[in-house]
Amino acid sequence: MRWIKNVMALLGLFFVASIFVNAFQDAPTDENFEKKLVNDYNVYALQVPEYLEFSGEPVPLNNPDIYERIDRELLVNTYWQSNGLLMFKRAKKYFPVIEPILAKHGVPDDFKYLAVIESGLTNAVSPAGARGFWQIMKTTGREYGLEINDNVDERYNLEMATEVACEYLKKSKERFGSWTLAAAAYNAGNYGVSKELERQNVSDYYDLLLGQETGRYVFRILALKEILSHPDKYGFNFRDKDLYKNVPTYKVGVDTAVTDFTAFSEKFGINYKILKIHNPWLREKHLNNKSRKQYFIDIPKEGVYLK
Repeated sequence: MRWIKNVMALLGLFFVASIFVNAFQDAPTDENFEKKLVNDYNVYALQVPEYLEFSGEPVPLNNPDIYERIDRELLVNTYWQSNGLLMFKRAKKYFPVIEPILAKHGVPDDFKYLAVIESGLTNAVSPAGARGFWQIMKTTGREYGLEINDNVDERYNLEMATEVACEYLKKSKERFGSWTLAAAAYNAGNYGVSKELERQNVSDYYDLLLGQETGRYVFRILALKEILSHPDKYGFNFRDKDLYKNVPTYKVGVDTAVTDFTAFSEKFGINYKILKIHNPWLREKHLNNKSRKQYFIDIPKEGVYLK
C-alpha cells in the first residue's frame, strides 16, 4: 500500500503546484498590469474636422498654422476629461438662460461658448478683477449700466451680465465687421485688436500674430463648440439625467431696504444659503437700497429644496 500513498502524495504535490502556477499567471505582475493598461486606456490623435466655422465665418483649416492651433485646443480640451464633463453638465443648466438673450440681441448662438472659456460657466473671479460668467471688468460693467459696489454687484447676475456682453459684442462687430474679431476683442479689448490690425496691416483674425492668451482665444472657443456639439465623437459618455438641471424660480420685486436676508429667506421657505446661490449679485447680508431702486430677487419654486 506504500506505493499507493506515494502516488497520492505526488498527485497532491502536482495539484498544489498547478494552483500555484495558475495563480501566478493571473497575479498583477508588472507585465500583466501594463498589458491591461494598454488595453483599457488609449489616447488617440484626433481628426480635425474638414470644416469649422464661428458665427458663420469659416476657419481657414488649409492653413497649416491654423490647423495645428485648432488641433492643439481639441486635444487639450478632449483629454481634460473631468473639466469636459463639467462643461456638459453646466451647459445643460445655463445655456437655456444664455441662448434666448443672445437671440434677442441678434448675437450668434456660438457666443455661448465664449462664456464657457471665460469662466467655465461659473461666477469666476480673475486676478485682474473681472467677475461672473462673462468676466466683466468693473469699468465696463458700469459703462453699460450695471450696479457694482460692495452691497450689490450685478456682474454676478447671469441675465444682466449676458445683456451687457451682447451690447459689447455688437459694438465690436460694428467696429470690425467680423464676429470672429469681435470675439477676440472681448479678450484683448477693441483698442488692442485695432492697434494690432493696423500695425500688422491685416484685416483678419487668422492673419494676426497675437500674444499667447488672445492668440489661443478663438481656437479655444472653436474647440469647445466642436466638443460640446459632438460628445460621442470625442469620447464623452453620459445620460441626460447625469447633467445639471436649471432650478425653476420666480422673481420677487423689492424696492426698499432689506435689513436681514436670513429673515427674508425664511418668509419664502428657504434659507440664506439657497437665497445666495440663486442671487449671487447680493454681496452682503442686507440690501441698502437708499435710492429705492426696483430689484428682482430669484426665489426657488416651492418644494425644490425639500429634504
